[in-house]
Amino acid sequence: MKPVVPVLTALAVAGAFATAAHAQSPDRQIKYRQGILQGMGWHMGVLGAMAKGERPYDKDVAARSAKFVNDLAAMPWDGFGPGSDAGAPTKAKPEIWKDKAKFDRLAQEMQSETPKLVAAANSGDVAQLRAAVGAVGKACNNCHDAFQKQ
Repeated sequence: MKPVVPVLTALAVAGAFATAAHAQSPDRQIKYRQGILQGMGWHMGVLGAMAKGERPYDKDVAARSAKFVNDLAAMPWDGFGPGSDAGAPTKAKPEIWKDKAKFDRLAQEMQSETPKLVAAANSGDVAQLRAAVGAVGKACNNCHDAFQKQ
């Protein structure tokens, strides 16, 4: 019977965190998603500079930045919860919540490109990196064009 106690404790803790995450204020949701997206933008900037030849190509740095972009790609969507269309300053258009299916589709399309970015960065081939950076950038811009105030 003793093994049940740790499992129940773990479930209770997980439930508390899930409830806390769901109950975040609109301001916190907005700041959360903005932070994640800024981190992605930082690392895409590193990769883009290498792809354009504006920064010396370094396979290890490229692989690290690509991994971070891939890891972060799954995270910002939790910050687009109910009520987070207003609060802290945001460039998010109301269309996100009006056409959630399209927003979710574009987010998924971007997330499907980031593993390819990791593979390209790990290949050591700057041409592959250039193509993958372009594909991720296009996927990001598709969403920004539709759902971000300029």
